[in-house]
Amino acid sequence: MYGIIHVLAQALIPAAVGKAIDAGIIAGDQRALLLWGGAVVTLGVIQAAAGILRDRAALTTRLGAAYRTAQHITRQAARLGAALPKRVAKGEIVNAGVADIGRLGEALAETARCSGAVVAIAVVAAILLDTSWQLGLLVLLGVPLMVGAVSLLIRPLHRRQQRLREQQAELTGRAVDIVSGLRVLRGVGGEEVFAHRYRADSQRVRAAGVAVARVEALFEAAKVLLPGLLTTAVVWLGAHYVATGRMGAGQLVAFYGYAVYLADPLRRLTAAAGRLTQGHVAARRITPFLALRPEFATGAADSVGCGGLGSLARPVLREGRASLVRPVGYEGPGSLARPVRYEGSGSLARPVPYEGHAPFARPVPYESPAPLADPASGLTVAPGRFTAVACASPADAAVLAARLGRYTDSAATLGDTPLGDLPPDEVRRRILVADNDDHLFAGPLREELRGRGDDTELERAIDAACARDIVEALPDGLDDLVAESGRNFSGGQRQRLRLVRALMADPEVLILVEPTSAVDAHTEARIARGVSALRTGRTTLVFTTSPVVLDRADHVVYVDAAKAVAQGSHGELLTDVRYRAVVAREEAA
Repeated sequence: MYGIIHVLAQALIPAAVGKAIDAGIIAGDQRALLLWGGAVVTLGVIQAAAGILRDRAALTTRLGAAYRTAQHITRQAARLGAALPKRVAKGEIVNAGVADIGRLGEALAETARCSGAVVAIAVVAAILLDTSWQLGLLVLLGVPLMVGAVSLLIRPLHRRQQRLREQQAELTGRAVDIVSGLRVLRGVGGEEVFAHRYRADSQRVRAAGVAVARVEALFEAAKVLLPGLLTTAVVWLGAHYVATGRMGAGQLVAFYGYAVYLADPLRRLTAAAGRLTQGHVAARRITPFLALRPEFATGAADSVGCGGLGSLARPVLREGRASLVRPVGYEGPGSLARPVRYEGSGSLARPVPYEGHAPFARPVPYESPAPLADPASGLTVAPGRFTAVACASPADAAVLAARLGRYTDSAATLGDTPLGDLPPDEVRRRILVADNDDHLFAGPLREELRGRGDDTELERAIDAACARDIVEALPDGLDDLVAESGRNFSGGQRQRLRLVRALMADPEVLILVEPTSAVDAHTEARIARGVSALRTGRTTLVFTTSPVVLDRADHVVYVDAAKAVAQGSHGELLTDVRYRAVVAREEAA
């Protein structure tokens, strides 16, 4: 609306100036001169005010569209979760979050100016038709011809921008991979190979950019040339009419003003075509990502969970966190149920009336730990115990962790309930899978590790993960900053810090995949003791072939060819030749 008011006021100014010349100056009427001069001033003020409001609204639209799109992209990334890296390249997300959202915002902001330009051209054409049908016809025919000529460049521009956008995403993805694996590349001497590939990809992107620039150069030239030609034609024809006496001097000034004024809305139309083309390219890259569906249907967590498992489950709540968690349930049938909490553990738990408001407690579906099982492999993790799994193949560990954490479809169960029947949010809240691909995020180390816990729990987790030396070596301790992806820490240090973060999450079931693969044997033994002590009474599953960790476990399962083939204590399993070969290989390494 502000854009239309702005251009209408601007379009009427030449008419008011022409009236001031004809009716005021040439006719010698001072009153008419003051009247039309005041009209010019009024229109100028309206134009300025409407222009400010239009630009403010356009800026709000541009930033709002960009930020709203960024929110959708972020939410979709969180919604896809672990499936994101498998379905979308890193460079695609980076480009969408950096470049595409800006182009979408600019395209939407351009619609306000574009609509104003269309109205301005229509108003000026109507005025010209009323004054001289030849001039009006010239404008009405010239504008579509100009737009048609510019549109011939839009299709090749769109194709080349699309190709450039795809190659930029590939190049960004390669850059992300190189940076994240730089230490490994240096270790194996692969820097030159990847640098050569990156240079080759970069040259392809440069060539695509030059191809886009060629069309854009023609497009920019057309934006100036075609409106200029139309303006020149209108001025020449108007001057001819004045010379032949068919128009007055004031009308000539008005027509010249219209001719000059038309150049701006015509340029805006051509500019809008370019911006809308870029926005369309960006939207075509973003919408397929937003249309992706998670591997599992997400369900809203119930306000209260289910105590126990299966059809006999009854609602319970949990208050507190970490080691202070106390299950809270309901006694009594139906709507007459009254909240209670249980003190003690296992069969010794006794109901105690709940004091407070149950609806504000944190929901959990079960009031006691339940066994976690994978029928396909025959692996069963007993509740409240420290279980270790030694796999003959590292790939088996990854597959089993994905099944038990519900990162892939399986028949895994928690108690009597298949994980597939539970909402993903509930599974994530109860079961945490931590492996060596997890990222450390930039920011204060304390905030990165602590989560929702307190400093006392954090100190215990740091000691359990044998990470005290890391914290003490930092200039500001826990208040020191973590670089992007934890680049300021070594591999072993990052591994221990990730373990601290996993321990602070304090899930009911903690699944660790090779948590000590990057530390020495002495540190490994201390970590095994610390994690075992901190997680006493809670379910902990560790996939490892380290004899130090295996010896510390309450129960050990040996997996070969994705099947649990033996179980017992570490000492008992050493009599199995297959198990001993895997462990001995680890010791030799």
